[in-house]
Parts: sequence; C-alpha cells; structure tokens
Amino acid sequence: MDQIRVRGGRPLTGDIRISGSKNAALPLMAASLLTDQTLTLTNLPHLNDITTMAGLLAQHGVDIVLNGGSEAGGHTDGQGGRVLELTAGKLASSRAPYDLVRKMRAGVLVLGPLVARAGEAEVSLPGGCAIGTRPVDLHLKGLEQLGATIELQDGYIHARAPHGLTGAEIVFPTVSVGATENLMMAAVLAKGETRLVNAAREPEIADLAACLIRMGAAITGLGSDTLVIYGVDRLHGARHAVIPDRIEAGTYAMAAAITDGHLNLVGAKPEHLRAVLEALAQAGVEISETNRGLSVKRANGRLSGVDVMTEPFPGFPTDLQAQMMALMATAEGASMITESIFENRFMHVPELMRMGANINVHGASALVRGQAGLTGAPVMATDLRASVSLVLAGLVAEGETLVSRVYHLDRGYELIEEKLSACGADIERISD
Repeated sequence: MDQIRVRGGRPLTGDIRISGSKNAALPLMAASLLTDQTLTLTNLPHLNDITTMAGLLAQHGVDIVLNGGSEAGGHTDGQGGRVLELTAGKLASSRAPYDLVRKMRAGVLVLGPLVARAGEAEVSLPGGCAIGTRPVDLHLKGLEQLGATIELQDGYIHARAPHGLTGAEIVFPTVSVGATENLMMAAVLAKGETRLVNAAREPEIADLAACLIRMGAAITGLGSDTLVIYGVDRLHGARHAVIPDRIEAGTYAMAAAITDGHLNLVGAKPEHLRAVLEALAQAGVEISETNRGLSVKRANGRLSGVDVMTEPFPGFPTDLQAQMMALMATAEGASMITESIFENRFMHVPELMRMGANINVHGASALVRGQAGLTGAPVMATDLRASVSLVLAGLVAEGETLVSRVYHLDRGYELIEEKLSACGADIERISD
C-alpha cells in the first residue's frame, strides 16, 4: 500500500493550478442520467471518486468517452482538466449495487435522476463512513413528497414512481448538500413546481443548477436557500465546465501559510472561500486577489491562533477543519476549533499529537495550543481531509513524516505530490 514521505522545513513558492471540484463533478456526472443526449463535462479532476462514479454510471448503461487529460497530453478544456462525454441513450439498469455505492457516498446521487427518468430505482444504502453516518433520510422523505413510494429492503432503497413525479414544497429540517442535489435533479422532470426550502447554498449546488439549466431545466434562486424548480418534459445535452475545487484551494492556501511560503493559486475563486480567507487573515495570512486567482503568504512572522466553527456555506467548511487544525498547531497562542457538521471528524487529532501538536478535545470542540515546531513521525490517515492535514503538518515538521493509508488522498487531491514538489516541497510517494 502506498505511503507519502515528507521532509519538512521548506517554504513553498510558485504557482499551483486548482483542479476541478470533486464535490461538484460527482452530482454533475449523475445528472447525465436525466437525458438521452450527451452531457459533456470539462475541467474534471483525475481522482479515484470520479473513476468510481464513472463505473457506476457505466453499469446503468451510460456510454462514457474520456477525451484525454492533462497528464496524458490529450485533449483538455484549456484549464488542464479532463473532458468527459456521458451519454445515457438507453438505461440498461436502474440498480446501483452495494459494491460500487459503498466505495463512495456520492453514489446515492443516482437515486433522484433514475426515479425521475426511469420511474424506478434500486440503490444500495451507502452505510456509514469514518467521519459519521450521514443518513439519507432527507433524500427519501423528499422523494416521497414528490410522489415516489419508498421501501427499504435487504439493504437497498426501492423507489418507484411509475406515473412520474409531481412537484411539491419540501422544507429541509437541516441543511443537506446531498439531499438538495438529489431532489433538485429529481424535480427537474417532475410535473409542476417544486420548492426546496432551507436548501444548501454551497457553490457546488449552484454549479449543478447552472448545468441543469443548460440542459433545459427551469430553476430559480441559485445561491439562495430557496430553490424553485419548474418541471419540464425532457432535458437535452449540454457542455459544462466544472468549477474549481474550493477545498483544494483552501488546503494549498494553508500550505503556503504553514510553511511561510508564497503561493499563487491559479483559478481559485475567492467568492467560494470568504469565511476561510477571513479566518486566515485574522491569523496573519496576507491574501490578495489577482487576475489569475489568489496570492497567499504570511503577513509578518508567526501566525496567531484564531477560533473557527464549521458551518454550512457560506460558513467555514467542515472539509477544511482538519487542515486548519494543523495550521493552528503551529500558530502562536490558543485556538478553539468546533465541528458542527460531522460527529467523528477529530480522528486526525491523535496523529497530529504524535507530531507534537498540543490538542485537547472536549466534545465537539478542540482546544489547540500552538507549538513553535512539530516533529516528523509515522502517522496514519483516517479519512480524506485528515490525510491532507498530516501532509500539511509534515511540510513544516522537523525531520521525516511518513503518511500511511494515502488512498484517502487519492479520492480528493489530484497530483498532490507533483503540485507540492514543483513548489519546493520535499515530498514523494513510496509504493510497496
């Protein structure tokens, strides 16, 4: 199993191109099920989760053509990302099997499109994951409000709407990105008007809505907490560029800060990162917008501890909490980091403590007392964002850090060793 070895102490300098967003690309790929025409997605990242979703769609009967990629020297969209053509001319199956859905929770996003277009779907329950259960009850309740009948049997969701779905007002009791995406895709082919109230406002939601509109859907309220979808009879093909990955951009901004370096994040969109940039500025990071993206460096000397609470967008994203903790572990003073989204998202804490971080967890909050320096150590990744927090810590730690179970990294960070080493990091992947 691969490991990543990092030798710390080198400031990062140079340009890093921000890849297309994984969290935007996965629902966009699922949206291909809504039409028998070709959906062309550009700026796709080359990641394991994208490959898994492509495999899931292929067994539903989607014909997939990859038009090259940046590392292969093939055709790209001009931004370096891959170009994927997805054509669901005829659906071969409405069953999403466990062995594919369990690898990636976003697999449940085929549920809404399949019910809307085929009138039925059998989708494996995704089960739990390392950072929490993330139940799909809001997805199922919403589909029932749209007129589907739902049965849970043998670990599968059996959803049926043989006469089609009908618009309804759906009020989410809590904000859910996945449920918003699934129900928006289901509603575009429903009869009449659907209102999604207390909908998620993440940029990936607006990106999906923009793509669906290009495909012929009628949706208003993009970027707000109320989406109104006016059902249409059918959608058509379209071409859509995936937005840049705000989590990757935030991660590399913190990499610049933790190493006292200076990085230009090419393609980063500051409007997707306001809460993160505000927290970094309070800590002593100098961030400026450029015509290419963002320029990030320390303002002056050691960083200061700041308090952070994760919240749905536009708040501080849970997917950057572990990275922020690694950064605060090297700052001057104390910081309180509170996780309000997932119940088990502090599993990186013991690994950071192995490197000398001073962290005390109290329920949903972690008190971080910054240390002047960290020390390299063998550590183990527990989930995607935890794994990259250990890489960040390794970039500044004295000596060598060896990160195990890096398959988590490959789910969400494209060419991370290449991007970091090109900016001066001493980092390499070790294969058994």
